[in-house]
Amino acid sequence: MKKKITFLDTTLRDGTQASGIMLNADDKIKVARALDRFGFDYIEGGWPGSNETDELFFRKLRNGGGLKYAVLTAFGSTRRKGHSARNDPNLRAIAAAKVKAACIFGKSWDLHVTHALRVTLEDNLKMISESLRYLKGRGIKVIYDAEHFFDGFKANRKYALSTLRAAADAGVVYLTLCDTNGGTLPDEIRSIVRAVKSSLQKSGVKTELGIHTHNDTGCAVAGSIYGVMEGCAHVQGTINGWGERCGNANLSSVIPNLQLKMGLKCFADEKLETLTELTRYVDEVANRVPGEHQPYVGSSAFAHKGGIHVSAMSRHSSTYEHIDPRKVGNERRILISELAGKSNITAKVRELRLDFAKSRESTTKIIKLVKKLEHEGYQFEDAKGSFALTVRRAFKKYRSFFDLGGFRVIVERDPVKGGMRSEATIKVFVDGREEHTASEGDGPVNALDNALRKALDRFYPELKEVSLSDFKVRVINARGGTASRVRVIITSRDKKDTWGTIGVSENIIEASWQALVDAIEYKLLKTRG
Repeated sequence: MKKKITFLDTTLRDGTQASGIMLNADDKIKVARALDRFGFDYIEGGWPGSNETDELFFRKLRNGGGLKYAVLTAFGSTRRKGHSARNDPNLRAIAAAKVKAACIFGKSWDLHVTHALRVTLEDNLKMISESLRYLKGRGIKVIYDAEHFFDGFKANRKYALSTLRAAADAGVVYLTLCDTNGGTLPDEIRSIVRAVKSSLQKSGVKTELGIHTHNDTGCAVAGSIYGVMEGCAHVQGTINGWGERCGNANLSSVIPNLQLKMGLKCFADEKLETLTELTRYVDEVANRVPGEHQPYVGSSAFAHKGGIHVSAMSRHSSTYEHIDPRKVGNERRILISELAGKSNITAKVRELRLDFAKSRESTTKIIKLVKKLEHEGYQFEDAKGSFALTVRRAFKKYRSFFDLGGFRVIVERDPVKGGMRSEATIKVFVDGREEHTASEGDGPVNALDNALRKALDRFYPELKEVSLSDFKVRVINARGGTASRVRVIITSRDKKDTWGTIGVSENIIEASWQALVDAIEYKLLKTRG
């Protein structure tokens, strides 16, 4: 199986229908350009004429708007009942958007035709044909999405096929079979795609098939793969599986499965190596925490905790990894916890280049230290920055880049503007030089972070590259009530790396300060040794 598969990414249309996803026009442009750099064939940007955000998005990207590879695609439906194609507001809006391609959905299920559209079966065929011909006549490449196709095929096979033939006769480039309700199991998808392909070939239809699945049974990725195995040459889905209800087929899984497991050349190898970066960037634009357990691209996709596993991995990575994580731009993680054995510690020491701690005696000392700290509430699984610093401090192989003289945090209600106001004042010493600064922030931790950066900025300008990407607070001993110990984990990132740091205290400000300092110290350790 060596045929070319084309991909339509609908993150900016179907994906934004997921609960909790809100993207403005500029956000959508950022994501569109990232998808374009990755190499998608089509990027479905939204529904022209349906809302102001999509109107502005298409206006800013009119005539391609800087997309170098992908074809910007508008979404819409077949003409409305009682409208001609040329007078239909939706179709006119698509034509006015000046896009090169459009993805148009139509009804394939007779139940929807008679109950949702409330037209005759024959009228629906005319709506499909006239709508697609109208857009094609204006020089627009048209992809037809057969909505609810699998349910329609099971209910009335003959009619469902007739809707495809109507679309094919109108000159579309793909006939996409949609499992809109997401209730069709992969084996059903496989048998139906096979039957459709055979029937259309017998009718002389040569238009390629596409597949569009939803994840309501947790099988969207499998359904997409089965569709390709049966001849679909076009795949639709979203980055990170965003979508209405349970989401769409996750292209972050579909693509590497097709390319790395089935040998189908979907994207250039160097593009596939940026897949993890792409998925995390899309989440970042939407202000969402990346799913750490996502296949291929999650931060835990290649994370190893069990000592037996890590021991085997040190001999041959294939023992517990199904691919080299670098092929999708991910990395191996060796987790350090109270369950860690010598293999985990040895591997982590090697990963973090802690050459001074490679001996058997050093490994034993680190294991004891980790178990002691975890008993106090620390947890190093997601805090490689703090782990590296902790080991260096324990072996007296570390000198801090700055020393704290003290800090004060004030939180008060603003009598003029209303709401809460936070201000932090901090004194630090760098090589004996005192720096005393103050800064406001959105909450006490943000104020502390701003004040610390302000104090260190002229000494360590590389700190401008560091941003906080996640902040988690966990109560350790809930029985203590408001006096309970808390664990703060901060995830930071720069242009090349992501790292976690941790703080533990009965005082949430103190725990946050510990994690903030470690985040800054680890960055400086990377850049200045």
